[in-house]
Amino acid sequence: MFASVLPLANAQPPSFAVLDTAIDRAIEHGRIVGAVVLVAHEGEIVFRRAAGFADREQGRPMREDAIFRLASVTKPIVSATVLRLVEQGKMDLQEPVTRWLPQFQPRMPDGSAPQITIHQLLTHTAGLSYGFLEPMDGPYRRAGVSDGLDAQLTLEENLRRIAGVPLAYAPGTGWHYSVALDVLGAAMQASAGNGLAELVRQEVTDPLDMRDTGFRVIDAGRLVTPYQDGNPEPVRMPAVAEVPYAQASIRFRLDNATTQSGYPSAGAGMSGTALDFMRFLLSLRANSPHRLLNQETIAAMMQAPVGQQAQTQGPGWGFGYGWSVLVDPQLAGTPQGRGTIQWGGVYGHSWFFDPVHDIAVVALTNTAIEGMAGDFPIAVRDAVYRALKDVLPR
Repeated sequence: MFASVLPLANAQPPSFAVLDTAIDRAIEHGRIVGAVVLVAHEGEIVFRRAAGFADREQGRPMREDAIFRLASVTKPIVSATVLRLVEQGKMDLQEPVTRWLPQFQPRMPDGSAPQITIHQLLTHTAGLSYGFLEPMDGPYRRAGVSDGLDAQLTLEENLRRIAGVPLAYAPGTGWHYSVALDVLGAAMQASAGNGLAELVRQEVTDPLDMRDTGFRVIDAGRLVTPYQDGNPEPVRMPAVAEVPYAQASIRFRLDNATTQSGYPSAGAGMSGTALDFMRFLLSLRANSPHRLLNQETIAAMMQAPVGQQAQTQGPGWGFGYGWSVLVDPQLAGTPQGRGTIQWGGVYGHSWFFDPVHDIAVVALTNTAIEGMAGDFPIAVRDAVYRALKDVLPR
């Protein structure tokens, strides 16, 4: 289906040696255990590499079709599903979530219950939070709210717990990364009368031939082993892990990818391959023959209704529907073009799509947190632009 969109390069261009070096150094210096890195330019994959180990202790090498727990790489896929429902008239961005979830009415500290819209959930402006972004004694932790990576309860119970915590700010007046997509997943199910996994399959993964991506792993033999940052090298994650991050830690439960023990998290619950996600990114290109959404919807997705004051990935970055949006490249100190979309996943992933230079990069690793927020994603980004400098507009 995608032969014309994803012609795989027969030979790696010599100019990508700088990217090979960046990957090799990250592995040799013990920053990551393994990775799959894909680079596309003008709709064609011009670099592809599987490096390091899928399982270091078993000596299992990384392979290009390795399956990763995607964490927040889930969010763009679910956001596209929501917007498909909007195009079909099944949801409206400005309607209140209580239309679909009448019991979900979190309150302000003064006891008032402001309206939360679908738009606010999509853009993380609803006043919600994530437990891993709070201190260890933060309100979400005290309430037992799941961030989606360790879900061992029903979605209904998690919504009840979320609604029981006071809003951090009035909806629409701030930005804070949050469990909003999990709330949105429940609203999607109610609006369409279908389960989240089936909705995403029907609206996104099947149309884009993303055969290895879903809320349950289809081939456990290709699932990579997760690692966490360690010294002098990453440490294999236990079945239930607490990985230090920001003010607190992120709780991972590895069997969520292979069992039905918890709810399917719309913000963090999918697994899939690098090639599948590249298919998704390339469907956003202006002239893609496999466009999933109409031109007006994609244009809206590439805007930043949450301005750069939010600094969602540092100075110069705002936020849109499912990802951060580059508003000011100079302020951000990046070679990426204005309007670049970018995000990652805490299991160790990063990705971006630069529509100005028509570059898409997917870098999935099995090392948290380095693969998402360490030196590795920056080294990959810079190497890609150095490799392509002679073919990019000046």
